[in-house]
Amino acid sequence: MRWPGGCFAYVYNWRDGVGPREQRPVRVNAHWGGIEEPNAFGTHEYMDLMELIGAEPYVAGNMGTLGPLDLADWVEYMTSDSRSTLAQQRRKNGREKPWSVKYVGFGNEVWGCGGSMPGLYAAYLTRRFTTFVNPAPGQAMVKVASGPTGSRSDAEVYGFTESMMRDGGRFDALAVHWYVRAPRAGATGQGMASRTHALGFVEEEWAAALSLARHMDELIVRNAQVMDRYDPQKRVALYIDEWGAWHAPTEGTNAQFLEQQNSLRDAHIAALTFNIFHRHTDRVKMAAIAQMVNVLQALILTDKEKMVLTPTYWAHQMYVPFQGATPYPASVSGPAYRNGRYEMPQVDVSAARGTDGKLVLSLVNTDPRRPARVTTGLTGRAAGQILTADAMDAHNTFDAPDRVRPRAFSGRTEGGRLTFDLPPKAIAVVRID
Repeated sequence: MRWPGGCFAYVYNWRDGVGPREQRPVRVNAHWGGIEEPNAFGTHEYMDLMELIGAEPYVAGNMGTLGPLDLADWVEYMTSDSRSTLAQQRRKNGREKPWSVKYVGFGNEVWGCGGSMPGLYAAYLTRRFTTFVNPAPGQAMVKVASGPTGSRSDAEVYGFTESMMRDGGRFDALAVHWYVRAPRAGATGQGMASRTHALGFVEEEWAAALSLARHMDELIVRNAQVMDRYDPQKRVALYIDEWGAWHAPTEGTNAQFLEQQNSLRDAHIAALTFNIFHRHTDRVKMAAIAQMVNVLQALILTDKEKMVLTPTYWAHQMYVPFQGATPYPASVSGPAYRNGRYEMPQVDVSAARGTDGKLVLSLVNTDPRRPARVTTGLTGRAAGQILTADAMDAHNTFDAPDRVRPRAFSGRTEGGRLTFDLPPKAIAVVRID
């Protein structure tokens, strides 16, 4: 879990978030609607949360408004087992044992909110920071450099990657961000006003969003081609540490809070994206959806004491068998799904050999109107889950939390081969014996 991820990382001083809460300074968060940030959630609260949920910490270092010594001090504060002043300060604040911080990010979106840096400048600055920020003795650290966005011209995107790989010094991973910003049908111009809404969209907007999700494949392939020229041994990983759908905000909410509902369409965006990541595990070693709770393509929505799991949550849950699995070559041939200028395979697949030795197969029917019969070259028995609903924008609410939820699904044998009947707009994940 990455924190304090996003543009806020560039105004964040870690010293604001340690010590007694009542003594922590209150700042104005210009990146989040100008609200007051009391720093009640800081380093100790974050690291405690990581231990509670069993997640690896991934801290996003401020490379925009602070210098390398500040980030080095933060790493020492968290990880040092010495009697240094910073380590003693951590102990005074309630944590005797040092934490292990596996991932340290050097900047966030340095091409944009992180400093509007040209690629070459960002590379030189990254080289400087990664020289001075290092793990405590006996600990390992994955140094993650800020890479390009996928939403600019090809020359800017892949030129930025080239600068980082050529001149960015020694880092272990390059982070790329890509959001699905689907246009509203008939909209002209750019910006939030032209984006599709999270609910009540038409089929053209369904197709547009899924098509943009599939662009992730090109983004990975072309960045990897640049990386291969400088790193043919694939020592440097490609991290997609911000991805997801970015629709128009919910009406009546603060637009800068980026609140939106989450529908079956978003689950399809997630599933297609997962399948792409699986095809590129030679380079892609981490992928993190941008937000978890209440913001953008969130997994969880809350309102005070109430909580609901979104279709995107269920897509994540269904794909758990792919964690730690070995990719298995899979291809599909069949009809395309078309809507206006958008075209894609009707069925998208991914396969892997799970840690339990079983073959895991995902099947995504991108067509919201037509079912699909998938005949495989496999034998055996298949059972798992399927996620679908009656409408493209079906979603869960506090009053109806289970409208979109996986149900049991299995294949059948026809002519000696496993066959699956997928309803329209469906995601299925099965294990095969």
